Amino acid sequence: MQAKYSDIERLEQLIRRLAPLFGPSGAEDQVRAAVIDLVKPLAHEVTVDALGSVIALRRGTGGAGAKKVMIAAHMDEIGIMVTHIDDDGFLRFAPVGGVGPATLLGQQVVFEDGTVGSIGIEKVDGPKDIQMDKLFIDIGATSRAEAEKAVRIGSSATYLRDVARSGRRLIGKAMDDRAGCAVAVETLHQLKADPSPHDVYFVFTVQEEVGLRGARTAAYAIEPDVAIAVDVTATGDTPKGERLNMKLGGGAAIKVKDASLIAHGGVRELLVQCAADEGIPYQMEVLPYGGTDAGAVHLTRSGVPSGVVSIPTRYLHTPAEMVDLGDAAAAADLLTAVLRRDLTLTAGA
Repeated sequence: MQAKYSDIERLEQLIRRLAPLFGPSGAEDQVRAAVIDLVKPLAHEVTVDALGSVIALRRGTGGAGAKKVMIAAHMDEIGIMVTHIDDDGFLRFAPVGGVGPATLLGQQVVFEDGTVGSIGIEKVDGPKDIQMDKLFIDIGATSRAEAEKAVRIGSSATYLRDVARSGRRLIGKAMDDRAGCAVAVETLHQLKADPSPHDVYFVFTVQEEVGLRGARTAAYAIEPDVAIAVDVTATGDTPKGERLNMKLGGGAAIKVKDASLIAHGGVRELLVQCAADEGIPYQMEVLPYGGTDAGAVHLTRSGVPSGVVSIPTRYLHTPAEMVDLGDAAAAADLLTAVLRRDLTLTAGA
């Protein structure tokens, strides 16, 4: 497993640091603190906007054709939120983002203060009856009063899971999109060592999983000339899986389309040409559903030419998401390489 520019060992450590952190949409504080700590030595300027997104500016060397570029990776993850506490101390909840009841059942979840619970279910007749309104969280409380000492209505929880390694693959929760955040940080490392001509705004966004919200407001403020989101994508390489082109170990995925975006032709082809020229493994991504921060950014103000570099990921939105370190390294390599190129685009390409 080789990389052209990126440090794979450092990339693994970045994922291991970021993925286990608590950070469902709207409660990204722990992730934000870690990201700020990681990017401060690498950026010329680090700010936090009104919604809580981290903006790390790496100024370029300038010159003819220098652009203002936005790289977006989201800090938040899917989760659940307490909606009711019954007299016996059991918690009912609603999803925050795309959480499925069958995936939740039997899992351990953790609240921001470290309180841990198990997901249980009422008596049902069969698997088809596993619905969100049948599930509850058991934190071991014996009464509502005892439960309220630990949680309250509106408290969020997410999967309790560390990162494991199997071969060259990493398995854990919140690879979506802490793997993308790690790729963005690794790219910052590379640009510090060998700068880009462009002013690059690395934006670690909030609330992507509930509507691409942080990316929208950050892009409005930055007014980038070009934007690239770094996120994960589904794969079609498991037994009787979906008929998708993306697979683990195939390299960085260059997005053509998802439900939120048809990638700007100029940005897409620039990524493809750069990967081909640099010998960086890549694959083309057409995803019939889903979306990324680029879906919001490209519609900001009068429009922003936008594309996406994706990390193929198995078992999305589960506590066992799987990524290939080689693919993550290829994504970082591709971002590094393209940010050192002329980013002049043909209008409407």
